[in-house]
Amino acid sequence: MRWKAWPARPAIPSDEVPDVNDPARPPAITAFGEWLAGARALAPMLLGVVPFGLIYGVLAVGAGMPAWLACAMSAIVFGGASQMILTQLWTAGTPAVVITLTVAMVNLRHALYSATIAPTLAHLPRRWKALIAYLLTDEAFAAMTHRLGDTGPRAQYRHWYYFGGGFALWASWQVSTLAGVLVGAQVPRDWPLDFFLPLTFIGIIVPGLKHRSHVAAAVSASVLAVACFGLPHKLGLMVAALGGIAAGMLVLGRGNRPGARRAGAADRSGSVGKEAA
Repeated sequence: MRWKAWPARPAIPSDEVPDVNDPARPPAITAFGEWLAGARALAPMLLGVVPFGLIYGVLAVGAGMPAWLACAMSAIVFGGASQMILTQLWTAGTPAVVITLTVAMVNLRHALYSATIAPTLAHLPRRWKALIAYLLTDEAFAAMTHRLGDTGPRAQYRHWYYFGGGFALWASWQVSTLAGVLVGAQVPRDWPLDFFLPLTFIGIIVPGLKHRSHVAAAVSASVLAVACFGLPHKLGLMVAALGGIAAGMLVLGRGNRPGARRAGAADRSGSVGKEAA
C-alpha cells in the first residue's frame, strides 16, 4: 500500500516574514526622516536667502544699528522684507506706530499662509502650532504646500516636515545675518550701502510679476511712493502700499468679470482655430 504525500499548504501572506534588508521595500517613515526631507526641500532656496541675510546685516550696521539689535531682529522678527523696511524706517527716525503699521501691512500675507496650512495642524498641541507659525515664511510655505495633501503615515509626521524646512531657513538666516553684521562693521560709514535696499527688492519683486494685476500693483505703488516721498513720518510708504493693493485688486476684479472671461475664452478659441486651419 502506497502512501500519498499530502500537498504542501500554500503560503498565505500572514506566514511570510518581511525582509527588512530588501532594497525594494520602501523605507519606514519616521519623524526624523520627515524633518530631513523638509530641510532638503528648502536647501535650493537658501541660495537666495543667504545673500539677502548678508545684505541685511551689512545695511543694519551701516545704518548705525547696534550689532546685538540687528541679530535680535533676525531672531525675533525673522522676516527679510520686514527687517529691511524696519531698518530703513528706524534710520529715518520714523515713529514707532508708523513702523508697526507698516511692518504689519507687509506681513499680512502670512495670515493667508496660516489659514492654508491650519487644517493640517488642527490636531497638534499649541506648542507645535506656535513653533510652525514662528517658522512660517514665504520660502517655507512654498515647500509646505507640496505636503498639504498627504495621507497615511506621511500625514502623521507632516508637522516634522514643516519643522525641518522652517528650521533650515531660520538657521541659515541667523548665520547669514551674523556674517553680514561682522562684515558691515568693517565697511566705512560713508559707503552708500542703502542703495542695495531698492536693488534687493527689485530683484525679489520683478520675477513674481506674472499677472496684469501684479504689474498694476507694482507700478501704482512705485509711482505713489515717488509722488508721496515728501510726506512726514514716511507715510508715503503706507499710501503707496494701499494704492498698489487697490490698483491690483481693481485690475484683478475686471479680469474676473463674466464678460472678460468670455472674451478671453473667445480669443483663445479663435487662436486655436487659426492654428488648426
